[in-house]
Amino acid sequence: MLFYGPPGTGKTSTILALAHELYGPNLVHSRVLELNASDERGISIVRDRIKNFARLAVSNPAPEDKANYPCPPYKLIILDEADSMTSDAQSALRRTMENYANVTRFCLICNYVTKIIDPLASRCSKFRFRSLDEKMGIQRLRFIADKEDVNVSDHVIKEILQSCEGDLRRAVNLLQCVSTVLDGNSSDTGAGGVTDVKIKEIFGYLPDDLVDLSIQTLKSKNLIDIIAFTEEKIIKQGYSAAFTVIALHQKFLLSEEGISLQLSSEQKNKIAKILWQTDKRISVGCNESVQVLDCMFKLCNVL
Repeated sequence: MLFYGPPGTGKTSTILALAHELYGPNLVHSRVLELNASDERGISIVRDRIKNFARLAVSNPAPEDKANYPCPPYKLIILDEADSMTSDAQSALRRTMENYANVTRFCLICNYVTKIIDPLASRCSKFRFRSLDEKMGIQRLRFIADKEDVNVSDHVIKEILQSCEGDLRRAVNLLQCVSTVLDGNSSDTGAGGVTDVKIKEIFGYLPDDLVDLSIQTLKSKNLIDIIAFTEEKIIKQGYSAAFTVIALHQKFLLSEEGISLQLSSEQKNKIAKILWQTDKRISVGCNESVQVLDCMFKLCNVL
């Protein structure tokens, strides 16, 4: 099997739950081998550890295990983040999968299926995991919040999900940060409670008023003011360049405020291209401060 999709969508949890359903608590440790990103991913790990585990014969389960669980006559190897394996390791794994298919099954998990070589991917049944929809995400976070006595409204939970862009793992971590930093027993509308503004502050997003002030500064066309504003209000305040790009993208192209700016289609296209180029440069490791300043200068010329 090949599980692929965005992070935080339940790929690893699904296969681990399946393994426990198949083998039960007594056999799961001897029948299942799980390798994740912390393990070596070179060809040696395939030739040694994976091959040695795959070739082992399967013993008969105990009567009590057989009575309560299916206990199929094969082992299971789980390769989490398989897209980080080298091409040589993937090629070696292909032959191992063929030779020991009668006693071992494989489950590959990755975020980017295009990084799995075609000969290996073609030997697997592919299952695509999409980001959880809003309704399911709210239900899960509400369940966790109730169990942990964290007093948050559905509006705040919805804001958490939107901030995490469908990544439930990040959403749970953000909810934990909210419960740690703030008083979870207070009203979420009170001074000490959880609000969407505080969520953005905890997560590191630019506040809406700061984004509005950024646009006003850009429209002034004063390069000295733009440099001073960017340095003092964004860079020195510790806001990440990636979140700055996200905030500007939402304000210019997705929100109602962007519509009120009365931008032409040509201006929107140029803004989208500028933000895309900046985001790409940040992702490959360029200096964030330089990229934010460059982005602000280019946006100033478009407005």
